[in-house]
Amino acid sequence: MKHHKQLERRTFTQDRFDILIKRQKSGKATFNELTELDDIVNRDPAIRESILEEMQGLDDPSEGKNNDNTLITTPVRSQTLLDKIISFLGRLFISNESGSLTSGLLT
Repeated sequence: MKHHKQLERRTFTQDRFDILIKRQKSGKATFNELTELDDIVNRDPAIRESILEEMQGLDDPSEGKNNDNTLITTPVRSQTLLDKIISFLGRLFISNESGSLTSGLLT
């Protein structure tokens, strides 16, 4: 009787993250791949948590040092439609104000 490995559900983002990490560790990652890896880490809270846990696990507890440099993470909140509209209008008014200031200087 064979013992089958338990199936693991993975998302495309998790698979892509694993591929990009392997390429980064081997030194073959391009700038675009590193940018994509950064985007995945910033966008996916589960992946970010696993990286932070791994980083904290790298600290050697046998040295007897107190680790006061703990990272405090804030949850990533995706922008709502209202946030995007407010951001767009803010950029629009800022560009209009700076455009009117520079046009007055040129004449």
